[in-house]
Amino acid sequence: MNSHKSGFIAIIGRPNVGKSTLMNRLLGQKVSIVSPRPQTTRTKVMGIKSLPAAQLIFLDTPGIDKSGGYFHRLMVKTATNSLEGADLILWIVEAPDPFSQADKLIMEILKRVTSPILLTINKVDLVEKESLLPTIDRFRGLLPFAEIVPISAVAGDNVVLLESLLVQYLPEGPPLYPVDQLTDQPERFTIAELIRERVFRSVYQEIPYAVAVQVEKVKAREGRALTDVAATIYVEKDSQKAIIIGRGGSMLKRIGESARPEIEKLLGTQVFLKLWVKVRSDWQKDDEALKRLGYLQA
Repeated sequence: MNSHKSGFIAIIGRPNVGKSTLMNRLLGQKVSIVSPRPQTTRTKVMGIKSLPAAQLIFLDTPGIDKSGGYFHRLMVKTATNSLEGADLILWIVEAPDPFSQADKLIMEILKRVTSPILLTINKVDLVEKESLLPTIDRFRGLLPFAEIVPISAVAGDNVVLLESLLVQYLPEGPPLYPVDQLTDQPERFTIAELIRERVFRSVYQEIPYAVAVQVEKVKAREGRALTDVAATIYVEKDSQKAIIIGRGGSMLKRIGESARPEIEKLLGTQVFLKLWVKVRSDWQKDDEALKRLGYLQA
């Protein structure tokens, strides 16, 4: 009888290389939000995939680079801390720009880890195939990678192969979570992330990523398949508040309408969604605010 495998797989990489897209693709369901904006992922997000003979526990982490202030440094610390205790490391680089300054920083960090490292070269659909071999050869000489796998997380190229290799390198062990569990994130945090994703997608050009969302209420209505959800969108400036609200509330309405179907899918009921926008200029530097928003452990 074949033994069961299980373990934690830390997904790391610089901002916007496709970490969340890949995890969602591997899970077959959205757990980590995605947008074109770098640093969309702000905290460690766990995704659990249970197979008959293995349980893969993915840790999607914030992008690693040197830029930013206090909040950004907290995000990078979250990412590097995720490497501790991980059974496997999945380092993602992107084929169009495979070795940036941030990638050099990550390579130095990875020199200190003892777990097997699988290198994934993402976005291969955006480059000529002939350019991949030199990229693979270049990386092969940098670290003792267990495997190097070119993929496209968006198109799904080689993702099944990658999953089989991850299972191959996992240690033997029983499932660590119930087989029907998909994530460890609290329901309110996931709802907040779904709303924040819609903010990013709706006002991508006008608003920097310094937007946070706090869910105030999730309450099922008695005797009805309807849930009331109330949330506050925090921004840093009055001008940003005006953009998110829009003329006559039009932008806030659009954000709510696009977020609601995702929240309904999560909760399994119809949703009445109420959104507010408030200015809090210092939330990225305030530990208490970061704790309330779920970005810093209490």
